[in-house]
Parts: sequence; C-alpha cells; structure tokens
Amino acid sequence: MVRARSAALAPVAALLAVLLSALPPAHAAAQSPGTTRAAQIRELEAYIAKGMKDWEIPGLSIAVVRNDTIQYTRGFGVRELGVAGAVDDQTLFGIMSTTKAITALGLALLVDDGKVKWDDPVTKWVPEFQFPDVFVTREATVKDLLTHNLGLGNADLLWARLDLPRAEIFRRVRFLTPAYSLRGGFTYQNVMYGLAGEVIARASGLSWSEFTQRRILTPLGMTRTYTSYAAMRAAEARAAAPNQSKPHYKVRDTIRVIADDEVDEIPEAGAIWSTAADMAKWVRFMLDSGRVRGERLVSDAQYREIFKPQSFVDAGSFYPTARITRPHWTTYGLGWFQQDYRGRFLAFHTGSLDGRTAIVGILPDARTGVFIFGNMDHAEFRHALMLKTLDLFAGTNGQQVNDWSGEFRSLYTALQAAGEGAQKAADAKRVTGTRPTLALAQYAGTYTHPAWGDLVITLVDGVLRMRVGVGPQNTGPLAHWHYDTFRATLGDGRGGPTQLTFAIDPEGKVAKVSLFGSDDYTFTRTP
Repeated sequence: MVRARSAALAPVAALLAVLLSALPPAHAAAQSPGTTRAAQIRELEAYIAKGMKDWEIPGLSIAVVRNDTIQYTRGFGVRELGVAGAVDDQTLFGIMSTTKAITALGLALLVDDGKVKWDDPVTKWVPEFQFPDVFVTREATVKDLLTHNLGLGNADLLWARLDLPRAEIFRRVRFLTPAYSLRGGFTYQNVMYGLAGEVIARASGLSWSEFTQRRILTPLGMTRTYTSYAAMRAAEARAAAPNQSKPHYKVRDTIRVIADDEVDEIPEAGAIWSTAADMAKWVRFMLDSGRVRGERLVSDAQYREIFKPQSFVDAGSFYPTARITRPHWTTYGLGWFQQDYRGRFLAFHTGSLDGRTAIVGILPDARTGVFIFGNMDHAEFRHALMLKTLDLFAGTNGQQVNDWSGEFRSLYTALQAAGEGAQKAADAKRVTGTRPTLALAQYAGTYTHPAWGDLVITLVDGVLRMRVGVGPQNTGPLAHWHYDTFRATLGDGRGGPTQLTFAIDPEGKVAKVSLFGSDDYTFTRTP
C-alpha cells in the first residue's frame, strides 16, 4: 500500500523516437576517437538504447567509475513521457534503498569517533525502544539494525500507512509478531534503518539529515544531493530550470506517470535524491576505500567492516537474477548485498519505489563501479546494465559474453507468468453462488491492530470501502468474493486485488477482519 495518483497517459511506441533521440552530450574521460575506451562507450550506449526499448524505460542515467576516475556520466531518454525534457547527468532521481549504505557509513564514522560501538545495545541509545521479544530487546546491537536479521517479519505497513509520525512507528514495533529467532534468518527491514538513523542523531547531537550532509555529502562534494523528498522539492522550486525525473508505472497495460512516493519519516532507509554526476562521486569514494582526495574519511578498519559479510541471504530473499548468474554465496554486509561474480567480490544494492529504480554495483578488487537510475517501475534492465558495464570496464567477462538483458527479460517474463498462474489458481478456488453472512452495513466499522493501527470499513452508496492510513493507494472499494471474503481494489489497482476475510463471532456479529489471508494482519473490531 503506497501513495500514488493517476496522470496523463502516453503510449511508449508513439514517443520512442523522442526517447532515443533526446540524448544530451555525454560527460566522459577524454579519449581519442577509435580508442578502446571510446569503443567501450559506443558499445555501452548501444546496449542502453536497445535495453530501454526492450524494457520500455522512458528515462535512465548512469555513472561509471574506474581507478579513481569518473569514466562516464550520461542521461538517456526523457524525464517524463509526453513532456519535453531530456535526462542528463544532472537530472534528479530518488536513490531509494541505496541510501542504506550511506546510513551505514554514518554509523561507521561515529565508531571511528569513539562515540558508538557496533556491539552497543540498541537500548543504550534509544532506551524507550522495545522489540516484540524481551530477549531481543536486551541483546540487539547497533550493528544488528543494519543486517536484516533481527527476527522481525516485514514491517513496511508501519510507514506505508503514511500517517504515523516517526516516534510512533518505532513504538509500534513492539507489537509485531516475531518471525524467527535473533540472527536466525533474513527479512529485509526498512524501519530498522530508520532506527539506525535515530542512533546517529542521539550519538552525534545532529539529525540524521544534518549529520549526513556535514560528514558525508559535503566532504564528497555532492552539491546536488538531498536527504529527503521535501528538501529536494524545495530546492527544485527555487531552481531557474528544474531538472527532476518523474516516476512511471504500467497500469492495465498502459504506462502512466504517477505521483512520487516519499519515505521522509524514515529517510535513513531510502529518502535521498541525487544525480548521476553526484553518485559518481559516491562510487569513487567507496572504490577508494573511503578516501576523499587522498585523505581518509573513514578508517580502513571500518571500511572493511562495512563490506564484511554479516548475514547469509537465502535464495528466497535474494534477487531472482541469481538463477542466471549462479553465485556460490549470497550475503549482506552493512548496507550492501554481496555475491561472487565471475570469480570476483561484487557488492551491490538496488533501490525501488513505485515508478522508480536504482542500482549501485562495485568490484572493489577491480576498482570499478557503476550507479544507474531509471524512471520505470521495477524495470530489471538495471541488473543487466550493471553487469554489462562491469564486464566492459572491468573486463570481468574475459572470453565469456552474456546477453544479460535478454536472459533477465526471459527470467522476469517467466516469473510474471508464474505469478499470473498462481493468481488464476487462487481465483479458481472461488465458491460461486455464495452471499455474505450479514447485511453489508454490518461489516462497516473500525478495526484495529496494535501495530498496524486502524483499518476503516465504510458503506457508501451500497458499496463497502476500506482505508488504511491516508492516500489513494491505501483506499478502495470492496467486491464480494465468496462467503465472508471480499477483494479490494486499492488506488489505481496497480498492486492487484487485496483480500479481506471477516470473522463472525458466536453472537452473529463481525468480530475481526484479516488482510492477505494472514493472521499477522488480523484487525479486531472496536466497540
């Protein structure tokens, strides 16, 4: 459940010529015509043009770094379908979850300062915080906040409601159902990165945004990078020539411009906005073992700690691309996924919000890295382009050449087909000819969960509607499915149907409602 809006529609095919012709000048290391580097760039640009067409991506930007030199930054396509404005290396995109590596670096800097220790209990810094389990509350450390293995299930609905303040998000974690024992699994956690930012704030005396700006962005010279959506929008409002990309999503077979999501209540997990030119500086910094102009920003010990494998990641929690790249191991460091790639250590991370993609990948031993932005929802060309770029500039492919884009398209097409097949199988189990147990008006009311908050069911013009939090993507009409199960279409329908099952108590009244067929999302009716 996330916030979005509908906007003007524009067929991709009609704008393909504009998309591929609106290419601003590239910024690359000086090369003579016909050199190997020039040939690499030509091959990369041809690969990008074809990939954008195949994956229907309106706009994309990329930065490539090798051997402490920014080799290449460029934008491709358009910022918004149907609107003039080419993407260049100064176009703003959300970096989303690649923000997590910056938050991890912030804590590493405080460890260097002697203000924080990785094995400090979380409660040393946020004493009011509680996990669902008393043992975990006592034993969880600052480092655990970054490794996605604290034992919590998915907690994203806490921030996706869009109406809970930061402190309340943290307070409600205690009411979640534990999914596994401390450090006994892997479940991706955005809220815990928000809590890591709270540790940074309390240890430094600065907000996470202020600390990140002073200690990281300014020293790196990242002058067009913002720590929140609000800060980016304020800066763009003052700009003489705004240069911000727009998110796109395919809804009912049509690519539409949608409203931006924002995660400003927990910015440490994914709120930073930046450009290809600025993220090239970040990649260069990480490849240079944490140095800026030859001077260390972070110690060698803490730099190594960031990339040390901290958690094993099982196949179900890793990227589907591993089915093609076949790594021997998959782990998570501090803000970085990790795997072996063609015999080398690859650290990378994606960023995703509705309508947007990002990915960063670095080969520390080859001193080669890439950052990629896109403005089409979950267009996994980003994975292919990352690997293609590393193959080209680091020479990782040797004599082996893979069509990563073609292979990943086949993979994700098959995954989509499997998902559609599973949905059809679930649909086939519908029992036809049934009716709700009670009159529709008796299902209306407020249902609550100690963590997830209120779920409100109303009856408007004979149609039940649900709402969780605020925003159009959190609300929509219910249609009867069978017995006391309904399906909701939320927002513009991009997320597919949401199942609600009502429970009737012995007195014949509606007592509870469960979302997604899960006991973890069961809301109890309030009097």
